[in-house]
Amino acid sequence: MLIFLSALKQVNFSYMKEEILINVSAHETRAALVEDGVLQEVIIERANRRRLVGNIYKGKVTRVLPGIQAAFIELGLERAGFLHASEIALDSEKESVDAGVDSNIYDSLKDGDELIVQVLKDPLGTKGARLTTFITLPSRYLVMMPNGEGVGVSSRINSNKERERLRQAVEGLIAVKSNKARYIVRTAAEEATLEELEADILFLEKLWSSIKQDMPQANCGALVYEELPLEVRLLRDMLSSNIDRVRVDSEQTANILRDFADRFMLDISSTIEHYISDAPIFDLYSIEEEIEKSLRREVPLKSGGYLILDQTEAMTTVDVNTGAYVGSSNLEETSLYTNLEAAEAIARQLRLRNLGGIIIIDFIDMHEEKHCNQVFQTLSNCFTSDHAKTQIMNMSPLGLIEMTRKRNRESLEHILCETCPSCMGRGYIKKPETVCYEIFREIMRQHKQYNFHELLVLAKPEVIEMMIDKESTRVSELEEMTNSSIRLQSESFFSPNEFDVVLM
Repeated sequence: MLIFLSALKQVNFSYMKEEILINVSAHETRAALVEDGVLQEVIIERANRRRLVGNIYKGKVTRVLPGIQAAFIELGLERAGFLHASEIALDSEKESVDAGVDSNIYDSLKDGDELIVQVLKDPLGTKGARLTTFITLPSRYLVMMPNGEGVGVSSRINSNKERERLRQAVEGLIAVKSNKARYIVRTAAEEATLEELEADILFLEKLWSSIKQDMPQANCGALVYEELPLEVRLLRDMLSSNIDRVRVDSEQTANILRDFADRFMLDISSTIEHYISDAPIFDLYSIEEEIEKSLRREVPLKSGGYLILDQTEAMTTVDVNTGAYVGSSNLEETSLYTNLEAAEAIARQLRLRNLGGIIIIDFIDMHEEKHCNQVFQTLSNCFTSDHAKTQIMNMSPLGLIEMTRKRNRESLEHILCETCPSCMGRGYIKKPETVCYEIFREIMRQHKQYNFHELLVLAKPEVIEMMIDKESTRVSELEEMTNSSIRLQSESFFSPNEFDVVLM
């Protein structure tokens, strides 16, 4: 019965109906993707931190680093961008520099060179934007790559017959064009007509021609082409046949989206609605509450189990626990049921929190191989609707699954939160007892170096209370040992780990 229910859920994935809600304000735009009433993704773009991915700049090489086969490029941004040798297109060949033993980035770049680059990844933390010279220009059905030739088709189009039809159609359309370029047929192009594909090619050619005209006159650090704003990108990149409607709480933005749809996406223009209600649009489906939950470390499961998600600089780890769930038959069945439930929750949480890079999932140990395979398959199926590219490895003997998810923008935590000044991102603080003992050691250190008759100790109220109560005997001993009086003063504005010992 358990296996049947799991399989039934997997089959139903392809029939999910989706809805996009867009909340627009002067300082930020927020978009939510909802599947069958359940929040799956949240995208936030703030006015003071616009997304840079897709932007094209005229950059200047400020430093070449042959040791790592890379260069820093000045873009006129807060930090210089990073360009690896593998992302440099040669003028004479439509291919990148081989960053192997026999190559040298100095063969392609030197300090002061000017070049056109596109942002691959937004700046993150102390790292600048990741750059490429392989320009890509997306439309609804196609992606144009001026530094290449040929036609590719998205691997997400399953039908071989449809893939071949699209390939031949695009090849036929570009055969009569004098401007050579490589085109990638996107997933959204499935069942697209010849006229729609031709319109996309004409649009991309005009766009690239306009960008090329602006390049020579642009100054170093100038923005040559800016990607579309969030709400328009959503129509271009995320809209599919499963989308029932797009609801926007701004009439102006709704009109902009309709105009864009009328020009490029006639079939979806009718799905765009201006949301008018006294209740905020994100109160639908409890989206605000779900965003708040997504910032927590622990994720409860309906069965009573729970997940623990830890995001670090190197990777994200997910730990699956049975918690209060004890099952009804045996340990193996309990572990299987919890892991199957966890697999679906993990896929949703990774999308919702937009966690990328290396991800390690520690499932509950199972002894039967068929159960391990079932959990792996369930997890894989849950990512079929994820717009980010994922790669999932089979479960290891230790019950771990290693996977990667393409990091296409900052995680929700990085956008909405900042490092805690008390713990500096470690996720923990010292106990009051630990701080007490540090204060005692500091008093003895001061006693050996200086002469004094009175000491003033400043610390958090919890620390001072412990010194007055549980550690009062030790404070008295220190007064006798140092032949001085010790005054204690609470400072509520101190961080939990902070204290000061002042000689009077």
